[in-house]
Amino acid sequence: PNQWVIASASRLYRLTFHRSHRELITGSYITYVLVKGKAVAAENRQRKLFTNNPSSNWYYYKASKWSHVAFEHPATFDTLAMEPNKKSEIMNDLLRFRRGKEYYERIGKAWKRGYLLYGPPGTGKSTMIAAMANFLNYDVYDLELTTVKDNTELRKLLIETSAKSIIVIEDIDCSLDLTGQRKTKKQEKDEDEEKADPVKRMVKGGDESKDSKVTLSGLLNFIDGLWSACGGERIIVFTTNYVEKLDPALIRRGRMDKHIEMSYCCYESFKVLVRNYLDVESHPLFATVRRLLEETKMTPADVAENLMPKSDDEDEEACLEGFIEALEKRKRTPGRNQKKKKKKKQQQQEKQKQQQLEQ
Repeated sequence: PNQWVIASASRLYRLTFHRSHRELITGSYITYVLVKGKAVAAENRQRKLFTNNPSSNWYYYKASKWSHVAFEHPATFDTLAMEPNKKSEIMNDLLRFRRGKEYYERIGKAWKRGYLLYGPPGTGKSTMIAAMANFLNYDVYDLELTTVKDNTELRKLLIETSAKSIIVIEDIDCSLDLTGQRKTKKQEKDEDEEKADPVKRMVKGGDESKDSKVTLSGLLNFIDGLWSACGGERIIVFTTNYVEKLDPALIRRGRMDKHIEMSYCCYESFKVLVRNYLDVESHPLFATVRRLLEETKMTPADVAENLMPKSDDEDEEACLEGFIEALEKRKRTPGRNQKKKKKKKQQQQEKQKQQQLEQ
């Protein structure tokens, strides 16, 4: 018989079986209960968002290398503005990774996966990371590379991360000099002058103490070296607005396994946003919106801002009309953006020529 037993302060539930069921209970039932219990505990646990502390604080009593708060970002793949096929592909890839422990052991690879998210500002890279964390029920480690002094500290931070986590380095092209550029002759000459001049060397040394000395090789070992296998079940995510600036060694397949372009808003993305912000599934003005989105570029962040009601009196039709007006205005003034891009391209070409001359 089944009965409740109160022993001391513990509350127990005793379940008894006939001895004829012994093999069933010891062979599969107990294993099932343990596995199910772990799954329920993992599902109900509070996810955390971590950030790395400056190394100067690591050695205080009970100090940790990471600080954390509760991760409560509401983003999900249902609310993410993205083409449905692309979204399904990413979700399936994440599920395969989460279930892939035996597969990774069989092929002899560390149980980790790299994602590169790239695209213009405002296209939803950070929202994608939050949706991934909520989908997998993983913690998020937001790694600020500029506060990491050297490769040794980077390795120590990696060791302190837990399994079932996403390690994020946002705007990696801005974090450190990891773009694959080589020193010019002028830079080498300046360094020689600093070495010869004690005053310059002292000033430079004071500045360098504040700078990160994490190298490209150190970051590559962090992603793909022997230490990257400790703990297991990790996803590493890099984001960048300018993928062309990154060193190819940093983002090659095998390190960043999946490259995901976060682009401008398409009609399918618009339908997700209009459902999120206005709770509208269809409207006669959708046809006009579709045509304009095919003719001009607008980021999901800009679309969301234009769809958001500005007052309680503004209904969905007024919001859509305002959005259409913003699209038409963007369409009428593309020349300004094109001039900026042309000027920027000319500046980059001149800079490259100057570097070639200095070399």
